[in-house]
Amino acid sequence: MSRIHAGALTLGLAAAGLSLSAQGATEIAWWHAMGGELGNKVDEIAANFNETQDDYVVKPSFRGNYSETMTSAIAAFRANEAPAIVQIYEVGTATMMNAEGAIVPVHELMADSGLDFDPDAFLPAVTGYYTNGDGQMLSMPFNSSTPVVYVNRDILAEAGVDEVPATWEGLGEALGQIVDSGAAECGMTTTWPSWIQLENFSARHDLPFATEENGFGGLDARLTINDTAVVDHIQRLTDWQQDGRFDYGGRFDEAAPAFYTGRCAMLMASSASLAGVRANAEDFEFSVAPLPYSSELIDTPQNSIIGGASLWVLAGQSDEVYQGVAEFFDYLSSAEVQADWHQFSGYLPITEAAYELGQEQGFYEDNPGSAVAIEQMTGVTPTANSKGLRLGNMPQIRDVIEEQLEKIFNGDIGVQEGMDEAVSRSNELLERFQQAND
Repeated sequence: MSRIHAGALTLGLAAAGLSLSAQGATEIAWWHAMGGELGNKVDEIAANFNETQDDYVVKPSFRGNYSETMTSAIAAFRANEAPAIVQIYEVGTATMMNAEGAIVPVHELMADSGLDFDPDAFLPAVTGYYTNGDGQMLSMPFNSSTPVVYVNRDILAEAGVDEVPATWEGLGEALGQIVDSGAAECGMTTTWPSWIQLENFSARHDLPFATEENGFGGLDARLTINDTAVVDHIQRLTDWQQDGRFDYGGRFDEAAPAFYTGRCAMLMASSASLAGVRANAEDFEFSVAPLPYSSELIDTPQNSIIGGASLWVLAGQSDEVYQGVAEFFDYLSSAEVQADWHQFSGYLPITEAAYELGQEQGFYEDNPGSAVAIEQMTGVTPTANSKGLRLGNMPQIRDVIEEQLEKIFNGDIGVQEGMDEAVSRSNELLERFQQAND
């Protein structure tokens, strides 16, 4: 495909701040949830693709947060006004794949396109979240993250702690030393409690979060986290809260300021929080470490699981639009584009080639900690318990879990009772989803 050269017309449009697309080019609407600088980067990615050829014009459109974007896309589909591409967060995967007739699976799209598209080039720990039972890609991974540990090295040095322990057992001792020394008021805190302390704790220790392979095996999946070592882990955090080794800081990213201000020595948060940590850690040296594992439960920890979102293709478009979407996805998954997106945003690269390109460019050497999440995700082969979650009504389930965690950490309810209640209420939500989609 040829690039456009339109002489003075091109220059005139550029001077007016407008982008030039080929006359009669097929338009591809892309709805997304990336605001601010990430939204600007999405616009840049689309513009760069548009400049590589003259047959298609990808038009990104910010539609609010993840929940708002998903809701608006569903409404638009029902009104026959759906975009070709929509960005859906990972907890919406079950809803999308069970929306019969609403999506075009990516593996079918790419096979029909005639492009040389290799699904094996993608990181299994990333794509596994978005594949069916046969390992075929349903959506295109885009912005994927996983939890890591951010460490205030100045506090550790003051407390006489040389290294960040790899195990929860060792971490407990180190955090006790930090608090007892007075180097910090709080040992550690966590963002996104359900995602990190339950979902990822289960995956890291090869424990089932739910039956039916965490929902990959069928809609009759039900939560099991009240019957596993997750209960003991929440009890550990509850005990640590009593002596300052742990401090509950709220849902979402509400706990991050406790780390930024030096009140807590460690923060468990998304790998995509690296830029925010770097911007707020001007007064202290920090490092990045993998999530700890319990040596009492597993010898070699499994991979952690991802958060973030993927790109879904909606039904009802023309063949020309679908060919354009396939061309765009092929471009989007190239090593150069993925390495640039990963290095700019802090999200994971979705292909091995993008990671290798970053190594060749010296990015990880120049940005210590940037590779920790990738190594944590790719060091082992995912199992049925660490592939991810495929559960209906997962956003509501997270709300239920975190409500119960708050009751536990506030001392309003015992750990086992709170976890039993979380599972009971969550399973009611799963049953409703099953009834609606069977």
